[in-house]
Amino acid sequence: MINKLALRLFPFLAWFPITPLVLRADLIAGITGALVLVPKAMAYAQLSGLPLQFGLYTALIPAAIGALWGSSRQLATGPVAILALMTAAAVAPLALPGSEEYIGLVLLLSLMVGCIQLALGLVKLGSAVNFVSHPVVLGFTNAAALIIGFSQLDMILGIPKGRSDLFFKDVWEMLGCIPLTHLPTLAMAAISLALMLLVQKIRVLAKPGVLVVVALATLVSALIGFEHTATGRIEDVAAPAAKETIQGYNTTTQRIEDMSTTVTNLTTRLRQAEKESDSRAAADLRYRLELLGLDIKAAEKESRNQLRDIRTLYFVRTVPAEGQPALLYRVGAAPEGVQTDNHLWHIKKAEQGTLKLSGGGDVVGAVPSGLPAFRLPAISFDGVLQLMSSALVIALVGFMESISMAKAMTGKTKQRLDPNQELIGQGLANIGGSFFQSYPACGSFTGSAVNLQTGAKTGLAMVVNGGFVAVTLLFLTPLLYHLPQAVLAANNLLAVSGLITFQAFRHTWKASRADGIVALVTFVVTLLAAPHLDKGVIIGALLAIGHYLYRTMAPRVAILGRYEDGTLRDVKYHPDLATSTRVVAIRFDGSLYFANIAHFEDAVLGAMADHREAKFLLVVADAINSIDSSGEEMLHNLVGQLQQSGVEVVFSGLKKQVLDVMRATGLYGFIGEQNIFSTEDQALAAISCWLGEESKACALFRPRR
Repeated sequence: MINKLALRLFPFLAWFPITPLVLRADLIAGITGALVLVPKAMAYAQLSGLPLQFGLYTALIPAAIGALWGSSRQLATGPVAILALMTAAAVAPLALPGSEEYIGLVLLLSLMVGCIQLALGLVKLGSAVNFVSHPVVLGFTNAAALIIGFSQLDMILGIPKGRSDLFFKDVWEMLGCIPLTHLPTLAMAAISLALMLLVQKIRVLAKPGVLVVVALATLVSALIGFEHTATGRIEDVAAPAAKETIQGYNTTTQRIEDMSTTVTNLTTRLRQAEKESDSRAAADLRYRLELLGLDIKAAEKESRNQLRDIRTLYFVRTVPAEGQPALLYRVGAAPEGVQTDNHLWHIKKAEQGTLKLSGGGDVVGAVPSGLPAFRLPAISFDGVLQLMSSALVIALVGFMESISMAKAMTGKTKQRLDPNQELIGQGLANIGGSFFQSYPACGSFTGSAVNLQTGAKTGLAMVVNGGFVAVTLLFLTPLLYHLPQAVLAANNLLAVSGLITFQAFRHTWKASRADGIVALVTFVVTLLAAPHLDKGVIIGALLAIGHYLYRTMAPRVAILGRYEDGTLRDVKYHPDLATSTRVVAIRFDGSLYFANIAHFEDAVLGAMADHREAKFLLVVADAINSIDSSGEEMLHNLVGQLQQSGVEVVFSGLKKQVLDVMRATGLYGFIGEQNIFSTEDQALAAISCWLGEESKACALFRPRR
């Protein structure tokens, strides 16, 4: 028998013993899920700004760890579209996508996300995710889906798009180049998307259908020569203004590299000065480092602007005579009689005087084979500081996606779900993934649905899934070279189409206008703040919390009257109810805490001022779930004040936790045990007796003091 401690440390032990029937179901589910996952993993890596193999890395290590240490047996942990986009949004402003610095920051982000989730799980704060309410998630998800869709336009149209702090400005500038759309790329994307939609309707191909389309597109791409690449030199650019822009970019890039080298040297000297307690030298070095940091930021901004300009440059390339270089002229500016190669070229990369040119469709290219190597994330104080807000938001949003899917599946599997254990599992998955080159992962709706539909019984299905991904990395990556990136972009569009649920806004608005406003504000802010998506979630969460506080600051205080069926109801909605001039009955619909005690006190004093002849105040406290020290102090003063004015305060329906506070502070004795009743009917019967309205029930109650 496995003891509780072992299960706590190794939850996957609960899977055993695994019967042949369960093993068969998990093998089928794992292989089927992998067929769906492999193309999506590569597409999401493209979305995150990382080389495509990183999507497969994220589908390998986090998937296995999440299954082994999570709570749900069907939840598929791995790459998802929203987290991929949020990763790019968090890191792209800090480094060039795809660069070594960018990869290092992504791994640091994964580690931070995992540590946050693990810490929350260990201290059993799985409920902390509730701070990101459903309206916030609704607004964010719909905005993120639109952003993902727009972010794929450059891949679908074959038009380069810049990266800046204003996502829709980049999109607008790209749309200005619509006449330069690469028609073969657009056709490849459109046909692939149509085929993906078609195979989903064919039962046999529904699950592996995307993989079939990807394989077919890759074959067609290789046969027709979809990719056209070439190299050149800056000297070959026969357009003075364009050449000047490219040279300026090269100069700025070199300047950034030189300054970064200087920063490294100065940092080494600073550590030495601090070690030798040379405060004067240390202060001078810190000053120089601060100035260099400002210069680097300015140069990086200049470099981004120059790169954006370069991406809008299109050229025609001459067919050179033997021994002569091919010249590049701006479109429409080639001299008459000059023979060109009939391709429209743009610059993919410019470094050290060499230009990498593209005149066809973009393909995946060479994907490194082999399993991900162990790599420690580069931890730095500046990096942690810059990524902290994004890491917190990604941790919460990722867990919300995971737990939402897990809860939905438990309704069908009848399995017990432990949110804190799931949080631990997700945290360990991201921590483990960060050491094996994975970006932040979470529970996947698509992968989990496949597990459920194919009959996965344990998390072993995800281990099998990861094994299939490992086989792909080891042996199949050479087959991916000619895969068009437009096909992956089409797959991303298909994936996020299900996230757009505008009808849910109307439903939320009908349920609560305040929630509808929160969802709408989150949606708008997320769109406007793109690519800084964390701002939308943070503002939405703060707005939701603010609304909650505002609502609890002024809960309803109802003056009660006797309804015809004997119950007490609000006279505001039933003005014809029977009331008494000598007894005022009120109900407070909320817990008593520091933010609403003034509201409660004002309501009580106002009610007593309107009923000056009343001798008794009955507080129907069924809805008071808790009371803090401020609430206890206010009640003590209020009861004393009313007693001095000749009004006796009686309570009914007080809950145990409220009574515990009253007994601990002495308020219970101050009010008097004879003035505290279990039900409102008992309280009213006692008050009737104290008022001299004799009945058989009067013998049950003590005389009023």
